[in-house]
Amino acid sequence: MFKKVLIANRGAIATRIIRTLREMGITSVAVYADVDARSLHVRQADEAYSLGEGGAADTYLNSDKVLEIARACGAEAIHPGYGFLSENATFVSACEAAGIVFIGPTPEQMQSFGLKHRAREIAAAAGVPLPPGSGLLPDVDAACAEAADIGYPVMLKSTAGGGGIGMQVCDSEAVLREAFNKVKQLGKNNFADDGVFLEKYIARARHIEVQAFGDGQGSVLAIGERDCSAQRRNQKVIEECPAPNLPEPVRQRLYQLA
Repeated sequence: MFKKVLIANRGAIATRIIRTLREMGITSVAVYADVDARSLHVRQADEAYSLGEGGAADTYLNSDKVLEIARACGAEAIHPGYGFLSENATFVSACEAAGIVFIGPTPEQMQSFGLKHRAREIAAAAGVPLPPGSGLLPDVDAACAEAADIGYPVMLKSTAGGGGIGMQVCDSEAVLREAFNKVKQLGKNNFADDGVFLEKYIARARHIEVQAFGDGQGSVLAIGERDCSAQRRNQKVIEECPAPNLPEPVRQRLYQLA
């Protein structure tokens, strides 16, 4: 078990991690931008170190500073929380090179699941049922051909990124042709990746996510599900756990598939 863990985050998630580390008898290390020097997570941690002045890019997203502090204070592991460096495969590789454990996915897992079309391929190979869809689309003509096979309406999606960005419902070929380059440009501008693909659009559906947890040694279990159906512009507004009015056989099936 680790003796000292650095938390590369701030706010509520950092305080929750600190509470758990204290219960486990593990020393917690906070990092903070100077503007957050009096924040609760800084006051609660066993140790706290400044990342200096500036915005997130110069502080919490500065992987070199975070690693430098981790090495200097003797942290054996880094917990990224969510956001910031939590999905940065380059940072995870840097942690591995420095001999510091990253508490989270491997770089390979991040790269595979960070692209939606690739995640679909992995899910299909594992036997998970999926709505009809396509691979990456080289051009608008290929998109129209795929849409004709899938059947309108379809959702045109950026393969990279999230937050509801780069998604457009297309209920006809004319709409798809008009949207194709716009969605590609959104992906390029926001995620530096203009890859797009299609999925069958399901107008009335529930968005339910299963939380899976693994120990890094091959053991994985589902620890609950959350209903994320309340959305605005394809961005989740409320997450409710457990999902209401979900039949138990459906819940267990979702756990098994996840």
